[in-house]
Amino acid sequence: MGINENSKILITGLLSERSIAYGIAKALRRQGARLAFTYQNEAIKTRVEKLAHEFDAELILPCDVSSDEQIQALFDSLSLHWPKLDGIVHAIAFAPRDALSGSFHESVTRENFRIAHDISAYSLAALVKAGLPLLNRGTASVVALSYLGAVRAVPNYNVMGLAKASLESCIRYLAFSLGPLGIRVNGISAGPVKTLASSGIANFNQLSDFFEKNTPLGRMVNIEEIGDVASFLCSGMSSSLNGEIVYADGGFHMSGFRLSANAST
Repeated sequence: MGINENSKILITGLLSERSIAYGIAKALRRQGARLAFTYQNEAIKTRVEKLAHEFDAELILPCDVSSDEQIQALFDSLSLHWPKLDGIVHAIAFAPRDALSGSFHESVTRENFRIAHDISAYSLAALVKAGLPLLNRGTASVVALSYLGAVRAVPNYNVMGLAKASLESCIRYLAFSLGPLGIRVNGISAGPVKTLASSGIANFNQLSDFFEKNTPLGRMVNIEEIGDVASFLCSGMSSSLNGEIVYADGGFHMSGFRLSANAST
């Protein structure tokens, strides 16, 4: 029996086999979870349906998180099939491409700021608020995806770093607010992974190379490893964790500087 056996979990943000949401779905399904997925619009519906069927998806529903009406419709539809929900995985982030290159002070605009925070941070609160009537009191778990750029300046990450900082704060406030109901909210700050989203960040390959050379494990993390962390956070085995940002980055976040392997001591 898996640690997520028969848990009903809604996953957002599935886009490709390279996405972190895919790794999370793979881990949750392997551990026995029953999964539902969302897709943003008709243009990507077929792609998401194909991927979701790999995990014996029970439900594949539309939801553009920039619309409160669509978020509410999502949970109205979900409730017709699942009267209760054990978890929500928030794997959604977006900022216009022109905001993810060059100097922050030059690329930031009021509109880019608004879009990044609306889609990447506010959507977590909106999903949890609308889904609250379905979330199982005492056991439900919400997991969102963050990145080191929330707490450190990362080249070209720019306004997305601000949005992820907002997301991490949202995680803490939701955890504090929903804790008395026994509903936990945590985040995963994942190491850089080559996904469709990260491909929009200028010089991402250089960032990845630096990470690989300087993380204590000496390698990249992968979506399967991040998925295992999410599976744990969605399970009863993590029942004491609430409001945490768990770093799945091989220890990069806590490193100072790294000497070469042949450096003298």
